[in-house]
Amino acid sequence: MPATSTAGLMDGTALARRLVERSAAKAATITERTGAAPCLATVLVGEDPASVTYVRMKRNRCAKAGITSRHVELPAATTTAELVGTLTELSRDPGVHGILLQHPVGAHIDERAAFEAIAPEKDVDGVTMHSFAAMGFGLPGFVSCTPGGILRLLDAYDVPLAGKHAVVVGRSPILGKPVGMLLLGRDATVTYCHSRTADLSGHVRQADILVAAVGRPRFLAGADIKPGAVVIDAGYNPGNVGDVDFDSARERASLITPVPGGVGPMTIAVLLAQTVDAAAEQLGLGLPPVN
Repeated sequence: MPATSTAGLMDGTALARRLVERSAAKAATITERTGAAPCLATVLVGEDPASVTYVRMKRNRCAKAGITSRHVELPAATTTAELVGTLTELSRDPGVHGILLQHPVGAHIDERAAFEAIAPEKDVDGVTMHSFAAMGFGLPGFVSCTPGGILRLLDAYDVPLAGKHAVVVGRSPILGKPVGMLLLGRDATVTYCHSRTADLSGHVRQADILVAAVGRPRFLAGADIKPGAVVIDAGYNPGNVGDVDFDSARERASLITPVPGGVGPMTIAVLLAQTVDAAAEQLGLGLPPVN
């Protein structure tokens, strides 16, 4: 990875568009063979404006990809038991092929218990312990959507992973932790860091591949980027800024994801692809996965 004066941009928007097109083609095949479209159930607890917007966007993308969406709105006062009951019913419904619980849910709800009520074969968002273990062991299953999108971006830009030092800054169960496992499964050497890591700058300087997923605006300085590194900024903060100081990082990196337009579009595209794959698997059609 040679140093460059200005990093190339990794266009997640264009890559996501192609992935959605392939998902739509597979969805059309499923509909033609079975008479029913793949179905994604979205569950929203409360009326958080950001969550409402995200769910609406995902449902709109579903429609464009030939995926039916079934939306379940629950009041903010919904209990853990009630939410678990709803997700269990959806898991048992043969007309539903994928389930998305929009998170975060209210602080009074046991989010982990809710996630675990989703049947593994319908966990198209990759949030259950089953999916996490499958990612860790390299077994078949659904990946967390953002990490899955990051790996697709790296592959699309022919970024070599084997033997490279990947530094992941962030440890969330649906982003930081699983993306590190996916990179490890591709023979990268992975270092996990977070906001409390001692000498964080020192670790960042060693990264051939840097994944920023800490959720703090411009938390990582461009001066700490190893010349020629590939920078994946999975952060999205108010003001359309990521977790990396983009302007300074671009002067040192070889490739970098913009915010917005980098990782974000890939997250939804992977969700749609995994929903279509789940439908084909549950219906026993024997179709290859969307790649």
